Amino acid sequence: MFVEAVFLPLISSLIAGFFGKTLGDRTTNFISCAILILAAIMSCFIFMDVALAGNSTVVELLPWMTSGTLEFSWALKFDTLSAVMVFVVLVVSSCVHVYSVGYMHHDKSQPRFMSYLGLFTFAMLMLVTADNLVQMFFGWEGVGLASYLLIGFWYEKESANKAAMKAFLVNRVGDFGFSLGIFAIFMLFGTVQLSEIFAQASVMENTMFTFLGMEAHAMTVICFLLFIGAMGKSAQLGLHTWLPDAMEGPTPVSALIHAATMVTAGVFMVTRMSPLFEFAPDVLTFITFIGATTAFFAASVGLTQNDIKRVIAYSTCSQLGYMFFAIGVSAYSAAIFHLFTHAFFKALLFLGAGSVIHAMSNEQDMRNMGGIWRKIPFTYACMWIGSLALAGIPLFAGYYSKDMILEAAYAAHHSPMHYYAFVLGIISAAMTAFYSWRLIFLTFHGTPRASKKVMSHVHESPPVMTIPLGVLMIGAVFSGFVGYDVFVGHDRLEFWADSIFVLASHDVIEEAHHVAWYIKKLPLLVSLLGIGLAYLMYIKKPSLPGKTAQTLKPLYNVSYNKWYFDEIYDALIVRPLMMAGRFLWRIFDVLIIDGLGPNGMMRISKNIAGTLSRLQTGYVYHYAFVMLVGLVIFISYLFYRILV
Repeated sequence: MFVEAVFLPLISSLIAGFFGKTLGDRTTNFISCAILILAAIMSCFIFMDVALAGNSTVVELLPWMTSGTLEFSWALKFDTLSAVMVFVVLVVSSCVHVYSVGYMHHDKSQPRFMSYLGLFTFAMLMLVTADNLVQMFFGWEGVGLASYLLIGFWYEKESANKAAMKAFLVNRVGDFGFSLGIFAIFMLFGTVQLSEIFAQASVMENTMFTFLGMEAHAMTVICFLLFIGAMGKSAQLGLHTWLPDAMEGPTPVSALIHAATMVTAGVFMVTRMSPLFEFAPDVLTFITFIGATTAFFAASVGLTQNDIKRVIAYSTCSQLGYMFFAIGVSAYSAAIFHLFTHAFFKALLFLGAGSVIHAMSNEQDMRNMGGIWRKIPFTYACMWIGSLALAGIPLFAGYYSKDMILEAAYAAHHSPMHYYAFVLGIISAAMTAFYSWRLIFLTFHGTPRASKKVMSHVHESPPVMTIPLGVLMIGAVFSGFVGYDVFVGHDRLEFWADSIFVLASHDVIEEAHHVAWYIKKLPLLVSLLGIGLAYLMYIKKPSLPGKTAQTLKPLYNVSYNKWYFDEIYDALIVRPLMMAGRFLWRIFDVLIIDGLGPNGMMRISKNIAGTLSRLQTGYVYHYAFVMLVGLVIFISYLFYRILV
């Protein structure tokens, strides 16, 4: 069952990719969905057996590499952490597969799309079940490749091609750090096997080594490099610019990338490597700062975006910031708990947005929507439930996980950065509630702003799209309540067992349960204020947003233009590199390498051939003259040799 659950998505990908045209769209879609649903059912049994019953196991597949002291096998590691991730990935992916049948109904390349989805899912499963760092890197790069293919699926669009390339290149920056971290681990520990690395971690706590010509704390350097990899994959501040542009892909892709797979890979990797990060307190402080700043930054940008998918995309970026500052204060279980709940309500929001786009004839700008909630009531209910979970309203999933992160940040006395994270987390919670209900009010309420032709075609999505929404809705409502005790409650130590390591002095989860009552109620209060403000501005006084934007124009422009990160990168990195590339191409490539190399030799050969060709006149006396000259030269050479 363990092996089948991991490899079934790969089988689905191969069938759709190689035989999709032969089988036809309908048969390919049925096979792909059936295989993923079967794998999702298996993941439920794996979760119960491994996570709930505590039966961790490692499944050896085959020997992979033996080179000197480097030796490891291809194996699947199933402990609580990987069982949770396998469950989340397969359940969300199966919902996305089924939803895609309806959403991509008119697309001419459905088998190719299903093949890419299967490949993406398999790569993520390889990552989360990796027993060694090389296998993890294999899955890590596989997810990057599949995301490139999916974001650029509609390759006829130039914007999709650019977005795919941007995602690929930005992630390569992070991947370079991750690969350096793996090299450093092998240099220090002499192995890439996770169990062997973790067994030596406490012994290597104070080890120093030379890095960039300086004596440095080994754990700090290693964990910093690993986190650089996580920053790229999980779109943290500085390496986040690819994530909103990934919206160029089909909406099911957005749900898969932003909910349970690619963007959570960094959170999983850092949590998996917790036995190392616990001995690198400076890196944990840095992670707290980056995570909290990312949460605030992305939430502030989400306030002013008008594309329905981009608002939800920046929401994802912000929620990932919450997960990382939870990790920074050593609340790893709270981070994974939020990853778990976030997967359901964020996939619900993205697929709900896809249902809106489907109903509105592919319109994505919220300014051209409004007044449609009666025509698509089920989608409307789904968006409400997803937003309630995202805003952290009681009884919905996000309330349990996000509030625990904020309480843990407040309780984390071992790091002075915790106050920074807590304050920015509270402000971000208010902004999250505001932009979530701004989305709902602009999209569903008010006077219809679309044309009569568009409004006449607004209708609820077919069952093949609404059933996955219903499944995700259940998760968005109940996953927080059901999972609270085992993830972050009194049963957490037994539940997580050895899959997460936390120093006794860093156990903030226990302290978080005892913070003051007003700290526990503050996130809910600011969320309600955010919802109320959105209601005032977009329902009661619709003229207020425009006036506010004019009054706070500098701040509005910063938010609307995403803090000008793209413009700054374009000015400081992209354009200088393009200029350098053109210079090197024109001077070194064209003039020197090609000029003196193949092109130069070609010109010389052509000139010699042209000169010699002039001798081919067709007159016999010319040829006789040349023979006579050659004979004179030959005889002269012989006499010279004899005399000398």
